[in-house]
Amino acid sequence: MTNHALPASLTRRAFLGSTALPLMGCAPDRTIVGGFNGASPERGHLLRKPPSSATPPVERRCDVLIAGGGIAGLSAARMLRRAGLEDFALLELEDAPGGNSRGGQVGGIPCPLGAHYLPVPGDGAGEVREFLEELGIAKRAAGRWTYDERHLVHSPQERLFFNGRWQEGLLPVQGVPAATLAQYRRFSERVAQAQKRARFPLPLRGAAAASHRALDAVTFVSWLDREGLDDEHLRWYLDYCCRDDYGAGIATVSAWAGLHYFASRHGFDAPGEAAVERDALLTWPEGNGWLTSRLAQPLGERLQAGRVVMRINPLRQGVEVLAWDISGNRMERWQADQCIVALPLFVSARVMGAPPRALADAVQRLRYASWAVANVHIDKPLQDRPGAPASWDNVLYGSRGLGYVNAGHQNVNPLPVPTVLTWYRALGEQAGARERLLARTWESWRDEVLDELSVPHPDLRARTLRVEVARYGHAMAVPIPGTRASAALAALRRPQSGLWRGIHFAHSDLSGYSVFEEAFTHGYRAGQAVLSAVGLTAKKGR
Repeated sequence: MTNHALPASLTRRAFLGSTALPLMGCAPDRTIVGGFNGASPERGHLLRKPPSSATPPVERRCDVLIAGGGIAGLSAARMLRRAGLEDFALLELEDAPGGNSRGGQVGGIPCPLGAHYLPVPGDGAGEVREFLEELGIAKRAAGRWTYDERHLVHSPQERLFFNGRWQEGLLPVQGVPAATLAQYRRFSERVAQAQKRARFPLPLRGAAAASHRALDAVTFVSWLDREGLDDEHLRWYLDYCCRDDYGAGIATVSAWAGLHYFASRHGFDAPGEAAVERDALLTWPEGNGWLTSRLAQPLGERLQAGRVVMRINPLRQGVEVLAWDISGNRMERWQADQCIVALPLFVSARVMGAPPRALADAVQRLRYASWAVANVHIDKPLQDRPGAPASWDNVLYGSRGLGYVNAGHQNVNPLPVPTVLTWYRALGEQAGARERLLARTWESWRDEVLDELSVPHPDLRARTLRVEVARYGHAMAVPIPGTRASAALAALRRPQSGLWRGIHFAHSDLSGYSVFEEAFTHGYRAGQAVLSAVGLTAKKGR
């Protein structure tokens, strides 16, 4: 978080001190074990120093090869499978697919390792809604889309720890001055005005409108300065929203991105205004890992996990891919007629021989945020400070972290049972953030999480059994100024020609920011492009 994002009064020391509550930093009542889980930095770093093998590469072939098993790659695989194209393979770096949407277990309790919810898709995200319909979650009745309530976030949904109490919702409202409320209303008006000038599609479609290009040219904080929106409570909330969705705050992301957060969905509701119905959210104990497992399960042996894509070379007819098999400790040489490259763009640029010019240009512009995700296993519900009741999403005003979600919130069992709290922290894209992320011990992350969350929950250390930490060095592309209007990203979203005519890019990086709808739709479109190239058509149903 930069100095421009928040006033000096909102430092971590001020946050902890302003609560007038004791920080439970003493020794824990029990030994709190744990460690690292999730993505393996060591595997990704094999690209820096490729392994050597005394044996020749194993020769493999398929009609279509998908490099990368995140949401985009899994979505593309779904398209191929539904069309009846069976001869394809998906190469995934980790032992399980899903990328930032993987789920896991701590103490036998399912929990997210990354993304933990999906807003019900709007009219522009028809591809995602079709997938949810296929799963039986979405259904169209009497001209309206309805969703299975078992998958919607149960009430209460969210709360904020502010001025020593919990309040409903995440926008600071309890005890704020009239001037703050006036700025809330003014920002609400600005969002509505931006929506009237041009649509904010989600997922992105087409070129950026002129008004969007102007917003894309400046940082969000610069735009707020220009609009006279300087209230510390409003800025904290907007900074939180940007860190939560984009991995970096208002001083880093573009004004287009800051407004897109609201204008692409439900707008911004100021207290006292006629509330617009907010989008419902879908969630599961393991977060979006629930969706990932549904995409991966039908693939069977076509999913080749533990493969590090080392090189992608064009052939006169088709593509050659060299991949290191982790468990087999050997190189594989794959040949395919078509290849969907569902890798982060900075990885694609590293592994592609003579990469397209647009790819090199895009990578020069993109910035990536690092993240830490800690899962805290507790033996029973925690003591709570006064105010709003325990919710699914719980955020602490002024903290460095982004709060936590309760993996057991959807559980209808009324008895007090163990659960897992999933805590998030975005480290932004500042120089050295990734190195600091990877250098820290898991114990230091454990202590940071427990110190922070002990402010509203003084018995947290006594209740904690285990803490596991997932680290993402290049978690997501950050929509800095210039990203939305990038000609290079637009070129990569189109079919490639010439040397790379058999290549189709598919990753959320192509939109310049990372959300499920963007990744899924890019995979969907890449799958369609492959099917068109081989003369097949996607079919409805499984």
